[in-house]
Amino acid sequence: MEELIGKYARKLVASGYAEAGNPLLGAVDADLVWNREDPARPVLEKVFAGLNIQSLLFSRPAEPYRTVIDFLAADADGVIFPEDTETRTFFHDLPVAPAFASREMISALKERKCVIVPGQGIVTFGTVSPEQAFITFCSVCFAAFVKFFADYVTEVRRGKVDPGREQAFRRAVARLDLPVTTPPPLREGPFGDAETVLLAMEEAGRATVACRLVDSYFGNISLLAGKVLYVSQTGSSLDELAGCIDAVPLDGSSCAGITASSEFSAHRQIALYTGKRTVLHGHPRFSVILSLDCDKRGCPDRGFCHLRCPEKRSVGGAPIVPGEIGTGRYGLCRTVPPVLQEHPGVIVHGHGVFTAGGKDFNEAFGVLLAIENASRNEYFRRVGFLS
Repeated sequence: MEELIGKYARKLVASGYAEAGNPLLGAVDADLVWNREDPARPVLEKVFAGLNIQSLLFSRPAEPYRTVIDFLAADADGVIFPEDTETRTFFHDLPVAPAFASREMISALKERKCVIVPGQGIVTFGTVSPEQAFITFCSVCFAAFVKFFADYVTEVRRGKVDPGREQAFRRAVARLDLPVTTPPPLREGPFGDAETVLLAMEEAGRATVACRLVDSYFGNISLLAGKVLYVSQTGSSLDELAGCIDAVPLDGSSCAGITASSEFSAHRQIALYTGKRTVLHGHPRFSVILSLDCDKRGCPDRGFCHLRCPEKRSVGGAPIVPGEIGTGRYGLCRTVPPVLQEHPGVIVHGHGVFTAGGKDFNEAFGVLLAIENASRNEYFRRVGFLS
């Protein structure tokens, strides 16, 4: 267990969400073990005792997430309400505790997967594995980042930005990572056997995470080889895909798709509709932020934008479309494939980017990176700020 909690503490630092030496991660094996000593442990052990959980993570987020989260928490009335798809689907909202006290944190964690303590950090838990606590922490940082920058551009449009938000914005921007401008070279196709298919998918997944085009474990990937669609499994991390890729016959002759990505139906329809062989789905931050930015007022679909937005919008040549996970009336399998037949990439409202390519992942990855860089540039143009 010590090795496992150490792994996720290190991953939190490597992903840019926490500084070295900051994550405090505990998990129950035969006994409760921690990755390091810390004065916060007695309080967190009371939280353990008050919940039926397997692991608990507490850390101060790294910049720029620290500035963003502290501002949102101070401005919230006990709850932050992000509008990205992952928060809406998996977390609903982000509770804020008034103090780093076991009673307040237990109360919040009985209702949600996380709690933010202003000025101190984020507490998350896992019921099965420390990985769950890691995933939630990353997702909180992503959701807060998207909300903060989306709210800022909204205030700029209205012509009045709160001075405190302006100061926080400038601090956060000064601490942004420099964008990756050149895509890494990936394995060249076509791939003649299952082994090379899997290696190509694992490599592309690692590159997507390394270039920070996906946060947490969200995002998925597929490759069509003959009549078999290889697709990442639901809940898998794109940088750890070995053993987490399903081979699903397109004719439905196998039940392998049961464990495939929740967006398997979209990947399948993209392959069938466009003839493209590779698909990447990431959650690059500025693409998601701009998908939420709309200056239309009095819209009758306000509040349902992610399902049925009628507006024709685009960023960097990539159309923005609505859509939700699954095969329902507004499913991504209905909204995304027709657009990818005409464009190499598409942004889904509040959700992320789908790109498709030919014989390997070089084209799809390059388009994903280009869309995010175009979105980042366009964002700062809209707010009149030279980053």
